[in-house]
Amino acid sequence: METIAGEWIMKGCRRTDPECLHSPDDLLALVRQVGFLPLFSGDIPGFSVEERTPPGDWWTDRPGDPWAWRQVLAPHPDIAYGKFFDKKAGFISREWFPAFANYRRDGYDWEGMYEDGKLSSRGKRILDVLELNENAEGLGLLSCEIRRRAALEKGFEGVLTDLQMKSFLLMSCFRQRRNKLGEPYGWHVAELMTPETKWGWDAVNSCGEKPDASLERIREQIRKHFPGASDRAVLKAVGIKK
Repeated sequence: METIAGEWIMKGCRRTDPECLHSPDDLLALVRQVGFLPLFSGDIPGFSVEERTPPGDWWTDRPGDPWAWRQVLAPHPDIAYGKFFDKKAGFISREWFPAFANYRRDGYDWEGMYEDGKLSSRGKRILDVLELNENAEGLGLLSCEIRRRAALEKGFEGVLTDLQMKSFLLMSCFRQRRNKLGEPYGWHVAELMTPETKWGWDAVNSCGEKPDASLERIREQIRKHFPGASDRAVLKAVGIKK
């Protein structure tokens, strides 16, 4: 996506392009193949959902709207959806998520990261709200409910993004809020939970390698599928600054 003269210009492909995605199932297959994929374009050509879908299909509320696919795939057992790529949204497969968690947590659990000053007090308050047990398993709550329980207003969205970039949170589904009568209303809102709540502690923390080794595997996987990508573009695409 580019901004030209104050307007968003979507990159994309023709519907007849052999690499065009036509459904959530197509996207699921691609994420499983590559391992991870941003929603919107960056500096690596082809490395996004945006570039593999027709630009006119977005935000149409019609069948085939790629914006709606995130709601379909967020609860899928093989996929994590969240702001994982340079603070922007995208997908990581269950197979590859432990590598991202291993590198980005740098050997820490969330409590140790807080004690060493690498996690803000606001981030700790959000994770406390999710009632995590010793395995980091807890609740799945709508973002508005997390905000209320944590009593956070200023900077709330930024803290949620930071926790996703650190791999401590993902968007597990999208659902409507409910009124006092239990009736759904309004826009669909993201529910967030820890990856350990979705998959279990062992599945997320199963890497068995040093954090830098996980980073190198991520880099090599991108180079495998996008051989023309520069090292700078690779690091930027996955939101890693070294």
